[in-house]
Amino acid sequence: MKTTSKKILIKIGSNVLTLSSGAPNEDRIKHIVEQVAFLKKEGHQVVLVSSGAVAAGRSKIEVPSSLDAVSKRQVLASVGQIALMNLYNQYFASHQLICSQVLITKESFSTREHYLNMTNCIEALLKCNITPIINENDVVSVTELMFTDNDEISGLVASMIQADELLILSNVDGIFTDHPSNPEAKLIRDFDNEEIDLENAISEEKSEFGRGGMLTKVNTAIKIAALGVNVSIGNGTTPNITAQLLQREAGTFFKAHFDKNKTAVKKWITNSGTFSKGKIFINKGAHTALLNNQANSLLPVGVEKIEGAFKKGDIVTILDLDGNEIGYGKASYSVEKALVMQKQHNQPALVHYNYLTIK
Repeated sequence: MKTTSKKILIKIGSNVLTLSSGAPNEDRIKHIVEQVAFLKKEGHQVVLVSSGAVAAGRSKIEVPSSLDAVSKRQVLASVGQIALMNLYNQYFASHQLICSQVLITKESFSTREHYLNMTNCIEALLKCNITPIINENDVVSVTELMFTDNDEISGLVASMIQADELLILSNVDGIFTDHPSNPEAKLIRDFDNEEIDLENAISEEKSEFGRGGMLTKVNTAIKIAALGVNVSIGNGTTPNITAQLLQREAGTFFKAHFDKNKTAVKKWITNSGTFSKGKIFINKGAHTALLNNQANSLLPVGVEKIEGAFKKGDIVTILDLDGNEIGYGKASYSVEKALVMQKQHNQPALVHYNYLTIK
């Protein structure tokens, strides 16, 4: 019986794609492409988020020690991205398939216009039966403009394209009941956030070649599952791991939660906290109104303090007077106008309910 067609995003970590020397693991990349080819033959749409460019560059050249850390990363990424994509292109071509490169930056998600342009690009590639291979544009990204890691990117893209499945491939089998070094640690097949002590079970150590740790992966998985995407974390070094994860035969599974009130715009805003341009501190009355089950907007009368320099359409963070984050929203007007209307009755909403998401 033919499998129901799904939109699948596969995130591949640096330690899956690289040898101990830092050079690309060509056999591993070849096998990953074989798995993608199989999924596409089954009728699925597949998008890749691939690490490995900086590591590949490190295996090609020796960067002068006189360069600062950001410049070194830019040079390594610029050289390594070509090497990595050449391998992907070669192996996809062997299956009579076409892949494409999509380089993104944090700013790509910061405005609704950029977000929709990127969504349209990826959807157009999929309609042409092309497999997009996404990576951060490390050549132009600098510290404050960089994503935390490719786990963050995979979560953002999975939500953006409304993927059915997000597969996060690392070099461990999944999430365990205790630190994996403990012989008594057991693999958690179905993750329940309330039944596990994250501090003891998850190592915060980052991979040798990547920027992310297992804690980042779990936080990404929890957040994206709450937006309606099934998420699995598994060992990308295991043969045919993608099929096993999709059949729930391996790894740790985070079941999607569906909220009919989470529109596409609200999903974008939920994922936009790190792009916030301002902070809106609200009083207890506004806090209560936003947290009840009614569709309430944030009105200026409930605003106690404003920080930042935001414009109309920018993302703002909403906080209580103790500084606890309540949610995020899209500003209906600029900070200058907001300051004039602050604490006043009968003024238009600073954040309309349709562009407001509560944590």
